[in-house]
Amino acid sequence: MPGRIPPAFIDELLARTDIVEVIGSRIELKRSGQNHKGLCPFHGEKTPSFNVNATKQFYYCFGCQASGHALRFLMEYEHLDFPSAVEMLAGQAGLEVPREAMDARAEARQRRRKSILDVLAQADAYFREQLRRHPNRARVVDYLKGRGISGEIARDFGIGFAPPGTRNLQAALQKSNEDRDLLIAAGLVREDGDRSYELFRDRVMFPVRNLRGQVIAFGGRIMGDGQPKYLNSPETEVFRKGSELYALYDARRSGHLDRLLVVEGYMDVVGLAQAGIRNSVATLGTATTSDHIERLFNQVPEVVFCFDGDTAGNNAAWKALQLALPAMEDGRSARFLFLPDGEDPDSLVRAEGAEGFNARLDQATPLADVLFDHLSQGKSLRDPAARAALAKDAAALLHTLPTGVYRELLWRRLGEQTGLEPEHLTQLHWTREPPRPEPERGPTRPARRRHPAADKVGATLIRYPELVDELHTEHLRRFETSEVTVFISDLAGIILADESTSPRLLLRQITDESQRRWLEVQLQAERLLPADAMRAEFRASVERLVGEMESYEKQRHKQSLIDVPIDQMDEDEKQLVRRMHGSPDDDVPF
Repeated sequence: MPGRIPPAFIDELLARTDIVEVIGSRIELKRSGQNHKGLCPFHGEKTPSFNVNATKQFYYCFGCQASGHALRFLMEYEHLDFPSAVEMLAGQAGLEVPREAMDARAEARQRRRKSILDVLAQADAYFREQLRRHPNRARVVDYLKGRGISGEIARDFGIGFAPPGTRNLQAALQKSNEDRDLLIAAGLVREDGDRSYELFRDRVMFPVRNLRGQVIAFGGRIMGDGQPKYLNSPETEVFRKGSELYALYDARRSGHLDRLLVVEGYMDVVGLAQAGIRNSVATLGTATTSDHIERLFNQVPEVVFCFDGDTAGNNAAWKALQLALPAMEDGRSARFLFLPDGEDPDSLVRAEGAEGFNARLDQATPLADVLFDHLSQGKSLRDPAARAALAKDAAALLHTLPTGVYRELLWRRLGEQTGLEPEHLTQLHWTREPPRPEPERGPTRPARRRHPAADKVGATLIRYPELVDELHTEHLRRFETSEVTVFISDLAGIILADESTSPRLLLRQITDESQRRWLEVQLQAERLLPADAMRAEFRASVERLVGEMESYEKQRHKQSLIDVPIDQMDEDEKQLVRRMHGSPDDDVPF
């Protein structure tokens, strides 16, 4: 199996590459001073805002904030993964791509990920075949037609059918114990003692694809009554619900995007596509996360969140708004479309058509209006106390905005509503912490607290990205749970996603400015150690960090038991209390 591409070769390849030539062969560029300008290929525009800097070998769009080097451009424009982009660029330069030998653990990890993706691809083909061949296919086809879905749209989105029964997929794909283990690892089969059964049964199937077009998970919708209406794959080694979006791959393929619409369900996406609206995506059985928001804004400058107009929809919108605030850089726009009672995007577009639905999108409420309307609700702004409460609540949120014109405009608007000068508002120190609807993973977050063990792991990983193979899935999941270690999980995710081992390229993909600056400093402190010694030291650092986290968690658990009545403890908790007090089991009367 091919190993990783050496970072030195990537740096050499970029040094030999003329980014103007690479991009200019695909879109029209005109010289503008020391730069070249053209219409951005990643969003619709009439006035050129796409700049290519030959000196820095870098491109940047002032409209949608797309940016990067020649490899990044090829990945985005040609829809290539990182190795394929390197191969293409190297071929143009007349270079052969070298590969580093991988150690046994790294090779095993890569092979396992590929095997899981392969079994997911086989399952995808199986479900699609069942929609064409299964004796019950007529019921599924009737359901889809009843929802207004044509065969062409079903084909475009890879819609399939999981037949009734607990062992259909296993009978088709399982030939050995290894195959069974892969089906379990892919989230398709579950075990209950000696019995195994398939997760998806008698459901319309929607494949979830990553940006490379690989199937990484599924969603299944029941056709009649029953719960759950939607069933999603569990998280696996290749799938994380909090960062993936259904149909983002399809939206990118549909053409140049300038706006993405976020809806709640698979059928909403498919129904909108049936009406000709191909720029919608859906979260995967989870609320909107900061990872989702950053991924959306990496694709387009404008995001419209679509929610029901009821209480639940308003609450979901408010949570999404709070998470969106730290990502609202100048040039980005977030708006909210609240649907009429009893309607979802699918039903509404069938009733009003694409023209009517797009008109609603154009009139969607800007984030700033939702923010101030929500905070002003129930307050009489003629009352100084109400204005003070508004100022306090709003300031806590506005402080999370990135520095820029948009931030200043919202401070001015707050000043207009409260009668206070914006300068006075921004200087006030509020005792209340900004609302945090949930602990979220993502590149946009408050500056993290320093932790020596975590810092050492992160600093080593940015210098030697190939050491990501030493991080097990359990490590990454544990690191996600703490604000002092989540950056390690973020960094590992970038490495694994792009298969890039160039530290400089990695830094360019880290969007959190404070995190990037800190990592840049660490990168300067190069350490000259043999590869084996560095790998051993990294393993030790990871284990030390995990040990400290476990110790801290145990201590917190102990503290939480202080006020718990004995009769409400389970046996493990009782044992822990005994050890806390240094009492032998026989001496404790319970």
